[in-house]
Amino acid sequence: MANYLDQLKAVTVAVSDTGDIGAIEKFTPRDATTNPSLITAAAQMPQYQAIVDDTLTAARTTLGASASTTEVAGLAFDRLAVSFGLKILEIVPGRVSTEVDARLSYDTDATIAKGRDLIAQYETAGVDRKRILIKVAATWEGIQAAKVLEEEGIHTNLTLVFGLHQAIACAENGITLISPFVGRILDWYKKDSGRDSYEPAEDPGVVSVTEIFNYYKKFGFTTEVMGASFRNIGEITELAGCDLLTISPGLLDELQSTEGNLPVKLDAAKAQGMDITEINVDKATFDRMHAANPMATEKLTEGIQGFEKALVVLEELLAGRLAEIEA
Repeated sequence: MANYLDQLKAVTVAVSDTGDIGAIEKFTPRDATTNPSLITAAAQMPQYQAIVDDTLTAARTTLGASASTTEVAGLAFDRLAVSFGLKILEIVPGRVSTEVDARLSYDTDATIAKGRDLIAQYETAGVDRKRILIKVAATWEGIQAAKVLEEEGIHTNLTLVFGLHQAIACAENGITLISPFVGRILDWYKKDSGRDSYEPAEDPGVVSVTEIFNYYKKFGFTTEVMGASFRNIGEITELAGCDLLTISPGLLDELQSTEGNLPVKLDAAKAQGMDITEINVDKATFDRMHAANPMATEKLTEGIQGFEKALVVLEELLAGRLAEIEA
């Protein structure tokens, strides 16, 4: 009998959710995605010290001997995600997601500029922009920035999606892919309800992604749905049939070591026959629906703040390592 991972790959694109290149090599996903926390963790692993050091050295060469440690570390910080992305693209046949600085999440113009800069770095390294997804937080401002990037042929991944209003706004603005955060939705509901657990089919994160998937397929949106941030394999198996699922190495390993029948739970053809009300989401509707959804409001803010903290840690790490190299 086949294991769960092999069966999942037959109906859903498996994406590796890590900055650990060794883990990506092990599970052979089609795509890979990272975030500031994952890049920060990977940058502290001894096996990736060369990537960090090479990025710092290149930044020093670019800025010259007169540049301060802070300036050099800042430029290296700006380039490190691309450095890891380039290594990952040597392994995966598909795409890698590279995230815009989370501190720009409410600044449309700055997000557009950063997205263009990231693509320019990849193209300078000889990578086709079709293999890159620029990852942007799904604030209203982030969605508007992503719309402009998409119009320029720069594909985007809208992350930290917690509500249907975010998902619809992304689809209506031509976004390539969204990442609804299954596990973080579960975390909020467990805390709010006082429950210790939910059955997989009742898991609020699973319910949310299922609703988004069915809405997209019902109304013919081409935006891809990539479930993310899983807490257990039950959440993953309940979403078999989703366009993509991005999964941590630990859960990929558990799926690979589990045998049994894995039924398809999400079906685009069935969704087309469902009775679903269409909603047009302009800014006023987005703001109203967001304010009415305390889970989405809290988790979006919390997610952005978490990524911001990871970026500060990474900047400090790079400055410290640069001082060691140049001592």
